[in-house]
Amino acid sequence: MTMLLSIQSLCKTFGGLEVVRDLSFDVPDGTATALIGPNGAGKTTVFNLISGVYPVTSGSIRMCGVDIVDLPSRHRIGRGIARSFQNIRLIPRLSVIDNLLIGQHVKLKRPLDVLRPFRFARDHEWIRAAKAELSAFGLSQYDDEPVGLLPYGVRKRVDLIRATLSSPSLLMLDEPAAGLNASETRELHRHLDILRERGTTLLIIEHDMHFIRSICEQIVVLNFGCKIAEGPFDQVRTDQQVSEAYLGTERAT
Repeated sequence: MTMLLSIQSLCKTFGGLEVVRDLSFDVPDGTATALIGPNGAGKTTVFNLISGVYPVTSGSIRMCGVDIVDLPSRHRIGRGIARSFQNIRLIPRLSVIDNLLIGQHVKLKRPLDVLRPFRFARDHEWIRAAKAELSAFGLSQYDDEPVGLLPYGVRKRVDLIRATLSSPSLLMLDEPAAGLNASETRELHRHLDILRERGTTLLIIEHDMHFIRSICEQIVVLNFGCKIAEGPFDQVRTDQQVSEAYLGTERAT
């Protein structure tokens, strides 16, 4: 099986505090992997290291066999990495289409080129691509609506489309199901199913274990910045260290 993402001996320190310690795991191409653990386990820090928000203290991050630790965050997008954040990063007063167009700045040599009028011509390829994606995911009725007026679940899915318009190989999702009701969670699940059918590899931080179990083949569990378990959901959920991390030693025994 081809490994799309390979993390080896990854470490990160802040002012002498080691928040990620000797972390190694692989994400096979075309699969979904969950990164879980108690609050403060280091999950979002790992995402920030992979996406280039934080510099790596030591270790390697390889995409398709190429170490990307020295690449700026912007250039990692060109390597096929996209990310959706826990807090939706859309501009409420702008329409769905305008938000998706602004998200296309990653394709430009000069970011301010996104403000040029021709970028917003009705027949521009970016608009055609954005509308095609909205249609594919059943959201075309919202294309001219201000994002701030949309239901929360719809905004989450628009943010996903923003992240995937760059056609990433790896999509990193930070708590995508947080704050969603049951109906919105089902719609999100269908959205991710379509992405997986296209061949997109997923790396997900999520606390909803039912959601994780239904999507992810592999689970990586962190606690205090260290990997304490790895494997399929049913194997990981019965692991003693995982029980202790979530429940405490006394309650787990």
